[in-house]
Amino acid sequence: MSNKSLAILGIVAAVMVALAVVISGISDGSGKRPAGPAYLIQGLDPAHVGKIVVGAGENAVTLLRRGKAFLVTNKENYPASMKEVNDLISRCVDIKTTGAVQTANPANHADLEVTKEKARSIVEFYTPEPNSALITGIAVGKNPEAGQGAYVRMLPEDNVYLTTESPWIKDQPNDYIDQDLLRLKLEDINSVTVNPGDAQYVLKPGPGESAILLNTPPGKKLKTADAKSVLKALTDLRFDDVTKNAGGLAFNNTYSCKLNDSRLYTLNIAKKGEKTYAVCSVQFTEKRPNEVAKTDTEEELKRKETLLLAYDEAAVFAARHKDWIYEIPEYKAKNLTKKLADLLEDEPKPAEPNTPAPTVAKPEPPTPVVAKPA
Repeated sequence: MSNKSLAILGIVAAVMVALAVVISGISDGSGKRPAGPAYLIQGLDPAHVGKIVVGAGENAVTLLRRGKAFLVTNKENYPASMKEVNDLISRCVDIKTTGAVQTANPANHADLEVTKEKARSIVEFYTPEPNSALITGIAVGKNPEAGQGAYVRMLPEDNVYLTTESPWIKDQPNDYIDQDLLRLKLEDINSVTVNPGDAQYVLKPGPGESAILLNTPPGKKLKTADAKSVLKALTDLRFDDVTKNAGGLAFNNTYSCKLNDSRLYTLNIAKKGEKTYAVCSVQFTEKRPNEVAKTDTEEELKRKETLLLAYDEAAVFAARHKDWIYEIPEYKAKNLTKKLADLLEDEPKPAEPNTPAPTVAKPEPPTPVVAKPA
């Protein structure tokens, strides 16, 4: 072998050794982050998360896992919206940093506002109770004086990074609750019965999106816009707050909505000061179909399927809302408790027929007297 070949082999061997050292350094378990943009949190398995705490101190929001769902402990363990919980987890694991460590000195954390006391946002992920232990978390600090992003620290580490974009984390208990109470479709409504404590009345859907009042008093007619608002009150009903304990309430008003599929939703309504509260229930007014006969027509099969789905939805709704008291926004409460007198107005009186003026005979002009010649 020539000296030239030996020299080439020596260079190749040196390169291989250097490459082996580099690979060894990457896989030595030192935890060094690669230079350049990188995700702050890596490898978080949501299935292992038993508790999530958003914020710190007395204002912290706690989401506690129960089976496959989460509860909002700040709201007496009301079920959390899984959409919002998943969105929270995604927002955290999607945080990307520039890759460079800004500081690793805890003494600088307060100035960058990545401590629990000063952070703009804190999110901590824990293992399930009773032995709940911190898995990881984030502390989002202030924005840099120049450029974009925000300072961020992955808990419980000391390293502080700069994010490529400024994270936004929801931090109120109601942010993690689905505040939609009922979203019925107008075409599914059979009738609405309102008893605001004085006179009960019934509305039914009319042509288009109009409402029809049963047994309209003589000489009265329905205020079209107001009646429509009452009829559609449960097509988009949200609540402001929820509790299990609200003393001193008298549920004297009721609003019931019967659907074509035999579901009957009822709201018992109470007023306390400026606030309105409601408890919700649902009944299935028809017998649940248990059997499918070979002689059933396609129409009968479709009807039974509709009833079965309605029965199951009613059962889920009843279980979810049992024992809860909802605070209803004022503008919705007015439609749920509208009095009959406020829905009616007088029929316009028919115009009186024009009576022709009496004809007055004009007096005949006097006959001129002609003097006869003498």
